[in-house]
Amino acid sequence: MKNKLLISNKFKSIGWLLLIPSSILGIISINSNKEITWLNAKVFSVFPKFSLGSEGKYFQFIEANLANTILGVLFLIGALLVSFSEEKNEDEYIAHLRLTSLMWAVLINYILLILAFLLIYDIGFLSIMIFNMFTTLIIFIIRFNYMVFRNFKLLVDEK
Repeated sequence: MKNKLLISNKFKSIGWLLLIPSSILGIISINSNKEITWLNAKVFSVFPKFSLGSEGKYFQFIEANLANTILGVLFLIGALLVSFSEEKNEDEYIAHLRLTSLMWAVLINYILLILAFLLIYDIGFLSIMIFNMFTTLIIFIIRFNYMVFRNFKLLVDEK
């Protein structure tokens, strides 16, 4: 049975080409306090300033650094291409691995989120919530590819 949500296998390599560099650059960006000044630009923002109890202005142009935006978008596009690309031999067993990996990813993601609610507060919690946007895809990609690799290795060992 053909899954209509999956895209061609050729997009998987494009996804990896986006995912790996954006992950590395994202980690470097997080651990570095330096801004890439040439990525400062005037951008349109729907909700530019957030302050509790204050009247915020909506729909205006602001000055912002686009480094994290670009890295986040490249990471998400790469992760989605890797996650939703067919395997070379897509069959019912691969579909089963895909579904169980997705269920694992969602479960682990929400367990981590519950722990964050219980153990992390203030601005640290906001940082964790930002990372939480990416963890479901990360966990899914790791688990699914591990399961495919493990089952491929078991098939090779049997021959």
